[in-house]
Amino acid sequence: MSLPEQIAALSGVIQAARLVDRIAVAGTCPSEPFKASINSLFTFDATSTEDVYAGFDSLTLGCETLVALFGKTPDASLQHVLRYTLGILHLERKFSADKTMQALVHSRLEHVSYKATHFTNDPRSLSHNIAAIYQDSLSQLSFRIKIIGNSEYLSQEVYADQIRSLLLAGIRSAYLWRQLGGRRWRLMWQRKSILAAAAVLLQNTESDRVKE
Repeated sequence: MSLPEQIAALSGVIQAARLVDRIAVAGTCPSEPFKASINSLFTFDATSTEDVYAGFDSLTLGCETLVALFGKTPDASLQHVLRYTLGILHLERKFSADKTMQALVHSRLEHVSYKATHFTNDPRSLSHNIAAIYQDSLSQLSFRIKIIGNSEYLSQEVYADQIRSLLLAGIRSAYLWRQLGGRRWRLMWQRKSILAAAAVLLQNTESDRVKE
């Protein structure tokens, strides 16, 4: 499998984790990366990794964060992002072992997608519906990801819904990453290759934006 595609999917995981951290700490996050992460949940018949995210440029935040996390001098302010990323990768393995849960999540996401297409695509309603799927499935597993942040935001349903929606989006990217040959041990032993591929991905997305 191609390393650039693996890095794109891993960037999807890290982007979701970064946005979770932003919401938990500040109660807000960039809207475009948020939309890209959430919309990846509804790309049921994507023919390529790029199609999952409607273009790799939507993963810029995740790719930049990947470089900050795995570079020579990791950014200490991203410690929670790293923990969420590793937690998502671990949770995805448990999820992948439960075929019944996978079928349930897929079916309910199709239903949410249908409602968003034909009735309402209000972001708050969409997040609430996705969060309910997460609560009824992945939240029931023995492993849970503990979110650290401002209790003022974490106690409000609207932010909790956004966080759970992003965690599910992170699981989707983690599933894709593993399908493409991604493995946790490679994050430690193939850092140079990973960083080089991330740099190329960032360079390509910047070139695409300049052309536009």
